[in-house]
Amino acid sequence: MNLQEALTRCSTLVIESADGIGRSDLITELAEHGFLIRCDADRLHHVDPTRPYRELFAEPGRLVLSGSIIHELVYGPLLRGESRVSWIQALDFAESVAERDGALIHLTAPRHPPRIAPTAFSEATDAYTRVFRSLSQHVPVVTLDAGDLDRPSPAHGPAHREVAGNKTKLTVG
Repeated sequence: MNLQEALTRCSTLVIESADGIGRSDLITELAEHGFLIRCDADRLHHVDPTRPYRELFAEPGRLVLSGSIIHELVYGPLLRGESRVSWIQALDFAESVAERDGALIHLTAPRHPPRIAPTAFSEATDAYTRVFRSLSQHVPVVTLDAGDLDRPSPAHGPAHREVAGNKTKLTVG
């Protein structure tokens, strides 16, 4: 699945990337395509991290959110030596996204890491690759190079990139 297919077929998109790779511009642009932004990405329920997502997924409409469960799977072990999210909870989350006709969007680093990349950037990007490979067995995953989002489409000038056929353009500048 690519981003164009995800925009057409999905009602839920979860955007995630290593720290230092911006997600907010893509999330904002997806909101302009009818996706509602719904989630405080930094808050995990202390007993059941998937609970806020189950509540969100019960709402109608198209949703875009940042995947703090995935973030915790990667950064918990890197920063604290353990994750507050179990693999069972992460797989439950992935299956819930899939059941809501959703996909995970994995933003990867451009050819050159961001200038303000954390010290664990290389370890985090490797961990994200492993996590998304595992989750892709339960939910569609779209991998996008963040550098490609900054490159203009030749036919649409410096601020536009075509993502959903000829009618819809996603502004990414």
